[in-house]
Amino acid sequence: MTTKTIAGKTVQVNEEGFMTAPAEWTKDIAVEIAKEEGIAELTPAHWKVIEFCRQDAAASGKTPTLRRITAGAGVTTKELFALFPKGPAKKVARISGLGKPEGCV
Repeated sequence: MTTKTIAGKTVQVNEEGFMTAPAEWTKDIAVEIAKEEGIAELTPAHWKVIEFCRQDAAASGKTPTLRRITAGAGVTTKELFALFPKGPAKKVARISGLGKPEGCV
């Protein structure tokens, strides 16, 4: 495993840049990763999705897929793509401090 300093905190990441220890995640880290992903500001709609993903992953032990996020967070696929353009499931997983969702390339 590799480490990376994000928002002044050293965290464990895998070779693709996904955090490997969700407990190391903070909201400040989420803001910094979002900026890296091209999202200048996290709105309440972003936080709703991020919080759903973290809660779902904690309960199930797996990073939620796109379909699970849209069903569970109450957003449409179109809204999810607007919030997290170009690969929303992977992008929200990175910002949420979770691993890559199953089935994502």
